[in-house]
This record gives sequence, C-alpha cells and structure tokens, in this order.
Amino acid sequence: MQKYLQAIKDLHGEITPELLSEIIAAHADERKRRINLYERYKASKEGVPILNRSLIEYEDFGPKTMKRIDNKVNNMLNNAFEADIIDTKVGYFLGHPITYDFDNKATGEKPTIKTEIETFNIRNHVEDEDSELGKIASICGKGARLAYIDLEGNERIKNIDPWQVIFLGDNIHEPEYSIRHYKGLNNETYAEFYNDTNIIFFKSDQGDFEEIERKPHLFEYNPLFGLENNKELQGDFEKVLALIDAYNRTLSDASNEIEQYRLAYLVLKGLSADDDAEDSLKRGKIIELLGENDDVSYLTKDINDALIEHHLDRLEKNILRFAKSVDFTDDQFGGNITGEALKQKLRALENKCITMERKFTAMLRYQFKVLFSAWYKRYPVNKDDYLKVWFAFKRNNPINLLEEAQATQALRGQVSERTRLSALSVVDDVDYEIEEMQKEKDEYAERIIKLDNE
Repeated sequence: MQKYLQAIKDLHGEITPELLSEIIAAHADERKRRINLYERYKASKEGVPILNRSLIEYEDFGPKTMKRIDNKVNNMLNNAFEADIIDTKVGYFLGHPITYDFDNKATGEKPTIKTEIETFNIRNHVEDEDSELGKIASICGKGARLAYIDLEGNERIKNIDPWQVIFLGDNIHEPEYSIRHYKGLNNETYAEFYNDTNIIFFKSDQGDFEEIERKPHLFEYNPLFGLENNKELQGDFEKVLALIDAYNRTLSDASNEIEQYRLAYLVLKGLSADDDAEDSLKRGKIIELLGENDDVSYLTKDINDALIEHHLDRLEKNILRFAKSVDFTDDQFGGNITGEALKQKLRALENKCITMERKFTAMLRYQFKVLFSAWYKRYPVNKDDYLKVWFAFKRNNPINLLEEAQATQALRGQVSERTRLSALSVVDDVDYEIEEMQKEKDEYAERIIKLDNE
C-alpha cells in the first residue's frame, strides 16, 4: 500500500475516485481473508471447511456383486477451537475492564478533564467497546475504531469491522489516511476517506465512484485508527487452522465409522436368505444353523480406537500450544495450585497478552490524542496533555487470596501503600480504596475523641 500512500501525498492529502477504486481492488484479498477468519470464529457453514464436506464418491469398486457401505454416512463435526482460543484470551486479558487515569500532579489540579474522561467512558460504554475491539482484533489480526462528534456535540467512539477499513501509513494505530468501504442495502458501495481534517464520502452503483459529500470531522488528526493484534496482523488461531481442520476430519471420520457399524452387512456362511427367511429374521430375530460349517457374522471394519484417541490428543495439544492458549477445564487447574505454578501454566498465554497490551496502549494513546485535539478548545488543557492519560490492564486470573494477603502483608513498610494495595486482586481502584481507608481512620479517631470527652 506504500505506493498508494505516496500517490495521496502527491495529491496533498486528497484522493480521486479512480485512485480510490484501485486501492479498494488491491484490498480485496485481505478483506476476504479477514471475513473468513471471522466466519471461522462464528463456526458458520461458509467459514468452516468440515461443514461443507460432501460424500466421497467411489468408482469401479470391486465386482458388481459387491457394494460399499462406508460411503453412506457423512458426519460433519466442527470442534470450535477458534472460539475457545479467542474467548480464553479475551476473558483472561480483558475480563477486568481497562482502568483509565489522568496524571495531574505535574501541571496542577485539573478535575474537569478527569471528570470528562470518566463521562466519556460512561457515555461510550468503553468497557464493552474495549472488550469487543480486543476480541475482533484477536480474531482478524486487527481492529478498527472511529472517533466522531455526535449531534449533541459530544465526542464518541465506535468500533468498525476491520475488513471494511484500509489504513495507509507506517502503523495502523496512528495512520496518515484511512478508507472505509462497505455495501449498502441495494448492493451499492459506499466509501469514506479520512485525513487530518475532512471526511470525503463516495458512492458507486456498480460502476465508478463519485464524490457525494465532504465535511470536516472537527478533530486535528485522522479519527479512524486501528488496533494491531501483533506486528504481523495475524489472528490468534490463524497459525493452527490446518491442525484444527485435521482434528475435525479425524473426529468426523471416527464418528462415521461408529455410525456405519450399524449399517454392516449380515454374512451368512453355508446359508442363503430368501424373502421368507428375511421376514422371519426381522420378526423373530432367530437364525437357524443346521450345518456344521454354517455361520453368521457381520461384515465390519476393525477400528483402532487407541490410535485415533492418541492422534486427537496430539492434535489438541499442538493446537493449544501453537495458538498459545490453555484449557482451563484441565484437571491441572483444580485444587490448591500455587501462584508460581499457575504463572508457569499461563506463561505462553501471558506472553501473547503482553504483546497485545502494548498494542492496545499505543492505540488508546492515539485515541486520546485525537480526543484532546477537541477537548483543549473547551477545557483548560493542552493538546499534549493526552500523554498524561494512563491505562492499567489487570489479568482475570484465578486468585489465591490467602497468598496475596500474605505477600502484601510482608510488603508493609517496604513499598508505598499505593503499590502494596495494587498487588491485591480484590482492589480495583487503588485511589478509592485509599480514600475509604482514610475515612475509616477519621471516623475511628472521632469516636475515640468522643469517648475521651465523655
């Protein structure tokens, strides 16, 4: 996309309908890939290969007097590893909402902007928006978010489907230009081009694009930006799709074998079965063997269930290993597992979440850069005060409260009270907890004074 970035720069930050069409055409393969990843997560028929498997047609099998029975059953069993991998990560990484804080120590008290951030988060349901953005980025490799001004003049944000968005620049969390394109109700195509000042709207009715409107977005930076899942923009389960497909095929085929067992043919040795014998067998379930060498059996295949089970176990372990996920239903997570042992079991998942935490922080910092470019016009803040907004991520770990309490007790007097309290999982807001502790101390002191005066 670098050649298109330079082409837009040559147009002084503008775009022509012809250039827009060329960029969208070049984006087609990436768009299809990210849609397919989302369909895999949803376990839709369009997205999962095993759900589209057809019966195998065998030709010229043996003599004409023989028939196959192993092509009459076609189980299509999907094991939703994709959803499990994503939901495990999102629950662990964003199960606790991101904490937002504004550092006003360096510049003096600015309660207005701190209140504005809290109001902004409530108005935009930020806890849910952050969780959904993290989920779609984990699925598709990237997410997209748009900042805008609503009809009441409030700054708002909303997440955009990543396959609709093209980012142009060195990184997607701070793009120079962005394009959003999507289908309308009548199959027409709409496109929006974003730069530092304007939004340019285009429309195409199965032909060339034409500009239909342009207007300022009221920010000083590009308001359509993205979240990287990683530098490679890969989804969390993208590397193990072949393993998941192999697991689905193996389990489906094993299920076929079990179900086909009921379709096995009856073999009569030394006997013949006419219509009367078949009717008698169906009614009485009895076969009379008169000859010494007569025999009755079913024609079935031997199933090596141990091999199948071992193969499935190995596939499952490799899927979770290479996707850097864990199975919390494993027996190893039961009982009184220690904190250090838990950390070791979660190490691969934690490493993956650390990468995304850094990407999330970079995206949020740019988001507030955009927002502060509007806020500084109304509030006593500087545009660069967005650098004083801090974000805290807290893992949704199974907790051992006794271990935490003992550890924090040992830290008393060794570190600040704020640092000590932040190590406790039951404390979500350290400032609030310190205020409540101070209130309790003040109330206790007042009661002591009253008792002394009585």
